[in-house]
Amino acid sequence: MISVDRAGPADLDVLAVLFDAYRRFYRQPADIEGARAFLRERLENDESVIFVARLDGEPVGFTQLYPLFSSVRMRRTWLLNDLYVAESARRHGVASALLDAARHHGNATGAHELTLQTGRDNKTAQAAYRKNGWIRQDAFYWYGFELES
Repeated sequence: MISVDRAGPADLDVLAVLFDAYRRFYRQPADIEGARAFLRERLENDESVIFVARLDGEPVGFTQLYPLFSSVRMRRTWLLNDLYVAESARRHGVASALLDAARHHGNATGAHELTLQTGRDNKTAQAAYRKNGWIRQDAFYWYGFELES
């Protein structure tokens, strides 16, 4: 059975492990303490909304949403920035449950839309998004400018 709940400070240790695995998926070095500190700051400062998924009571995935605003629509939007499901829990509906929680949250907060980006080569994620009603947007180009840190 899959359950999805909004994460809070009590979920920090579980989230740090999942977040670290997510980052390693994107070829980043393991850093549990950095993951914990990053997530703690997001939660303490109310800078993101995180949902944690459990499969038969075991934490197996999460999604993290960041608030944005549409000036044209004069409404909130949510950036679904992170979505991760542990390899052992894939193909059990966990990603769909997390996407559903994000959609419910967007509706509950009166948001105009949810948006996300994924790599062109991440065919698995693209299939999951399409399966859950997400539509690839081709009307706009996305640009990035990496700042010096």
